[in-house]
Amino acid sequence: MVAGGLVLLLIGGDVLVRGAVTLAQRLAVPPLVIGLTVVAFGTSSPELVVSLDAVLSGVPEIAIGNVVGSNIANILLVLGVPALIFPIACDVEAIRRDGAIMLAVTIGFVALCWSGQLLNWQGAIMTSLLCGYLTWSYFSARESNGATAETIVDEIEGIAARPHSILLSLTFIVIGIAGLVYGSGLLISGATALALAAGVSETTIALSLVALGTSLPELATSLVAAIRRHGDVAIGNVIGSNLFNILGIMGITSMVAVVPIPDQIISYDLWIMLLAGVLVVPFVLRGRPISRRYGAFLTLAYVIYVLSLYHGLSGIPKSEAKQVSQPTSPKQSAQLMPTLGKLIA
Repeated sequence: MVAGGLVLLLIGGDVLVRGAVTLAQRLAVPPLVIGLTVVAFGTSSPELVVSLDAVLSGVPEIAIGNVVGSNIANILLVLGVPALIFPIACDVEAIRRDGAIMLAVTIGFVALCWSGQLLNWQGAIMTSLLCGYLTWSYFSARESNGATAETIVDEIEGIAARPHSILLSLTFIVIGIAGLVYGSGLLISGATALALAAGVSETTIALSLVALGTSLPELATSLVAAIRRHGDVAIGNVIGSNLFNILGIMGITSMVAVVPIPDQIISYDLWIMLLAGVLVVPFVLRGRPISRRYGAFLTLAYVIYVLSLYHGLSGIPKSEAKQVSQPTSPKQSAQLMPTLGKLIA
């Protein structure tokens, strides 16, 4: 169920992006706007739908664990593995700015989670900050007409096999949303059952397996960028994903329902996420390359982190893992589709 859910999420997100990009182009939306909104939200749609489904299914631990775990994986793994292939360097001023913003947003997110829950009004603030960031990025890129705008336009043009009519685009969008909804239902059900079978908490499964699975698109993008020696694309991909995960995914999810923060995440994983940001931001701000040796260090750090989750070092021993209820059936997952479809729309 977990494997099938991840496959449906990846395919659904990809189909959704293709349909949405073509629809936006047919409606004469500027490429820069498409890149900052349609593509950005589309590529983050698996994480968004999984988090919404988890909250609506009564398993909020998976929602917050997915975001925190994805941000940790994005920095330690998605930047570490490509650096092993070729040192990642970036000297783009806009990405330096975004790196500083990512660190500030991460610190703010840790402060919000310290209260033990994310409230609706806090989610509204995070979503508003994301809208403000996107607006600012649009005008900054348009005025500078520099590497950031060119990178975004190249990203749009690089999306191949797109539909060529509005009707077909809408079909792609509907199919993509359906794949995301059913895939998230399978993933949530499989993850809760796996947690019960393995004797660990849903939070641990979300921080490791679910987070790694939903971070696969970012890893693939960064690997291709490293092979082509486009360090700005690899680093920009990670920074943008982390910003969207916090401001967009957790912002929208906590607007739908209050998200409780497990003690394990407050006492352990949030600090790992913050430390990961601190480890990589100096390289971004100074424009220094992430060497192969440092890439190996980041990758090893991620492996140690995942092992710590399953050996009780994160604060919740395996023997104290919460017993979960039986996972939702396919019929119950299908019943979530209308609600999630409306939320996504």
